[in-house]
Amino acid sequence: MKKKILIITGSIGVLYMLLAFVLPKFVAAPFAAHQSKNVWTENEKDYSESKSSNLVLDSIGNFPLPMGYVSDFEKIFSERQISHLTKIITDYEQKTTREIAIVTISSIEPYGNMKDYSTDLANEWKIGKPEKDNGLIILFSKNLRQIRIATGTGTEQKLTDEICKSVLDNTIIPEFKKGHYYSGIESGLNQLILLWE
Repeated sequence: MKKKILIITGSIGVLYMLLAFVLPKFVAAPFAAHQSKNVWTENEKDYSESKSSNLVLDSIGNFPLPMGYVSDFEKIFSERQISHLTKIITDYEQKTTREIAIVTISSIEPYGNMKDYSTDLANEWKIGKPEKDNGLIILFSKNLRQIRIATGTGTEQKLTDEICKSVLDNTIIPEFKKGHYYSGIESGLNQLILLWE
């Protein structure tokens, strides 16, 4: 009888050891590794998609998907700079309903000029409220050395072509010539907001 109890107790002990220590190493660890690989793969995919300028939406033309208020496809700005520009734009939109987008891009293909590209991009992304057409886009390419401010019909009543050209010529481009892309855009953005009132 004692021998039988010892065998049963020993078997339970072995079974306990197997379930508590050995089995998790063969089941839980690979499962956890599989889960973490899935999470990493998903995050890696999201990260690469958010940083890729090859993601295109074929509609009017080949346009990249917007990243937010600031779509920095040329990777010119730091995360902190993007956050600061985004805050300026969101605060302004909350007060006025006016919408602004800042975009950097290395190519405008298949378009032949920045004017048509910026207009169609603004229309495709629907910048500005539909009933007011109160959008504005600052599009520039360090690679192409070109910049354009495109305005909706509601916006251009206050921000005329002459005003936009003046902001470009006197505020933004002088900073760009020094290689100060962020300060040029920030100063230009603040000036446009001031003149838009």
